[in-house]
Amino acid sequence: MTTAKNTFATAALTAALTFGAGAAAAEGLIISNWDGYMAPDAVDAFTARTGHAAELVLHATNEEIMGKLIAAGGKGYDVVFVSSPFAEVLHNLGLAETLDHGKIPNLANLYPEATTLAHDPGNAFSVPYAWGTTGLCYRSDLVSPAPASWHDLLAPSAALTGKTTMLATDRWLLAAGFLAKGFSVNETDPDKLAEVRDLLIAAKKTLLAYDDTTFYAKLVSGEAEMVQAWDGWCNYGIAEDPAIRYVIPAEGSDLWVDTMVILKASENKEAAYAFVNDILEADNHRWAAENILYKVPNQPAMAALPADLTELFPNMAITPATLLGYEQLRDVGAATRDYARLVSEIRAAQ
Repeated sequence: MTTAKNTFATAALTAALTFGAGAAAAEGLIISNWDGYMAPDAVDAFTARTGHAAELVLHATNEEIMGKLIAAGGKGYDVVFVSSPFAEVLHNLGLAETLDHGKIPNLANLYPEATTLAHDPGNAFSVPYAWGTTGLCYRSDLVSPAPASWHDLLAPSAALTGKTTMLATDRWLLAAGFLAKGFSVNETDPDKLAEVRDLLIAAKKTLLAYDDTTFYAKLVSGEAEMVQAWDGWCNYGIAEDPAIRYVIPAEGSDLWVDTMVILKASENKEAAYAFVNDILEADNHRWAAENILYKVPNQPAMAALPADLTELFPNMAITPATLLGYEQLRDVGAATRDYARLVSEIRAAQ
């Protein structure tokens, strides 16, 4: 455990030098989230409802906010939105608040499955905000037969060569290879890592690009015909072109979970608890499902979605039980360094 902590801390401190290690400086509650990941008026509406002054600051990546938090010992922020492996690291480093459930009565809105997540059974230090799968997003009018395996992406037909993209982020790029090989999405065995590296180096020769942000637009334009995608981002493409489809390959998906974490060093604990509870109000949480088109682990929020939404975006109807059948991304400790090295080798390969 100490090795894992120190390994991640070293990487995070490097990120802090890149992004700036200074903690946020403002009066009242400080919330850090990705851009567009909650309602534009969510913070102002929270202040109006509760009287707690609050400010939203943005982070572009998990690594950016983690670098700042670790460099500052968790000070300067009150509530942060991070993916579950990073929430797990915050807990392991002693930076995450041990949650008092009595101060978050809207936890009762969570699906039972959202209280049994592998990274934090019982929601001791994190509250799930959104969850989903990673699979293949493709143009059904251009790709035939429909893709059914990760190998359809990693070793595409001649017709698809140069018309596919993969996610650039370490965990998801490697996960495609892990799943194709039948390995854990949290694999750490050196021999298996080498196998996946070689598979992904071969796959690189067939790609149009590595792309985390515009892959769905490439599908809409026809520049790409099949891409590795998070389910919600595939929905952005489906919204523009109903010929776009999403499929989870036969070998499966990872289960990704984005969470809310209250920092132990927060000087605004009452407001922090109130904010997390406010987000979990069914009407507030439903905004995320309706507008960013990601599933949320809030049972009454999902039940209130209009029927035509799940008809237009079928992956919105994936059940919690199905989601928990996929392996959740976890903190891999010292292997974080190995993952970064592998991805560097893959990206540098000719």
